[in-house]
Amino acid sequence: MSLDLLGRPAGAEPWTQPADYWAARTAAISDLSGPIATIDLDALRYNALDLVIRSSGVPIRVASKSIRVREVLAATLALAGYRGILAFTLPEALWLAETHDDVVLGYPSVDRAAIAALAADEVAAARITLMVDDLAQLDLIDAVVPAGRRPALRVAIDVDASWRAPILGHIGVRRSPVHDVADVQRLARAIVRREGFSLVGLMMYEAQIAGQPDAAGSGDTVVRWMQRRSGRELGERRGEIVAALRGIAPLAFVNGGGTGSLESTASDLAVTETTAGSGLLAGHLFDGYRAFTPAPAAAFALEVVRKPAPDIVTVLGGGWIASGPALASRQPLPVWPEGLQTLGREGAGEVQTPLRGEAARGLTVGDRVWFRHAKSGELSERVDRFHLVAGGARVGEVPTYRGEGKSFL
Repeated sequence: MSLDLLGRPAGAEPWTQPADYWAARTAAISDLSGPIATIDLDALRYNALDLVIRSSGVPIRVASKSIRVREVLAATLALAGYRGILAFTLPEALWLAETHDDVVLGYPSVDRAAIAALAADEVAAARITLMVDDLAQLDLIDAVVPAGRRPALRVAIDVDASWRAPILGHIGVRRSPVHDVADVQRLARAIVRREGFSLVGLMMYEAQIAGQPDAAGSGDTVVRWMQRRSGRELGERRGEIVAALRGIAPLAFVNGGGTGSLESTASDLAVTETTAGSGLLAGHLFDGYRAFTPAPAAAFALEVVRKPAPDIVTVLGGGWIASGPALASRQPLPVWPEGLQTLGREGAGEVQTPLRGEAARGLTVGDRVWFRHAKSGELSERVDRFHLVAGGARVGEVPTYRGEGKSFL
């Protein structure tokens, strides 16, 4: 079905009343069996509009990795304030470019078959921007299809946005080897001199700010200090890099940030667009930020199949662990009934997940427990569809990438 996020206002934010909110979702799927994944359209609309407000008029590029549902991507892009997609693999970008005209690849690709397909399709070549941070990536592309036998390919430079702290060292994720102004200038000049490529953009993703919760809790004071210092350093360096690059090639975009950093990234005058995706479906990893409180738009329900003890129920499945370090924070979070917790020695299991808590005493075989996934888009790899609810009623369904027979990574 075609989603419309323009119609109704978000209303009274029903998710702030958990008992009614989750009871309504349970009733909406009462005639369905098995693991059921849902999206509440009112919560999705609330999150989408909140992201626009937080980005302060700077256009938001939607990170497809955090959604992996084409109808949700299209509905979000229909809202004012959103422009373009940040894809995560080249095969995915080719697929999305069939219906979208601005797809930036967030990561370098060495998929030879996909590169050949891109080189053979002038429309896709005009719609897709590749991400590079090393001339070796251009060498590989030329080895697949030489420059004279394909249209010029659009490329953007991915610059390391991490903070190289004087004492602490590298703070952030390990992405690009390109960090300083001189690094960027050398790579940019080499690209513009090279036949078959057109330098059109720059990306700098500050994971140490966007992906690091800063709300009250263990270590939050240190996190905030790090983010302030890193933000100041990044603002200066990004401005210098963009000024230097504009003297080498006309840039169509300067991309930065993520769901967790929209305010600070949008305030950087060197940035022309931000990126967000996780804040739409709102995995529970994004509950720990001071600047925003996302609505739990996506959630899944698992059925109780046994009761090994009066205060323990076991649901079938549940081991849908998010990527990243193997921490408890990467496990699905049981959210309703309230008070249920996984067992320390078992966690969320592939075939079963025991849950302990007083609420278990009121559950019986066949009842449902609601979970939220840690990272938004990765839930879509586990199910073939999301059932849509609005106003407490089921109103339709949409396929995930998996439901459309696609599995990109």
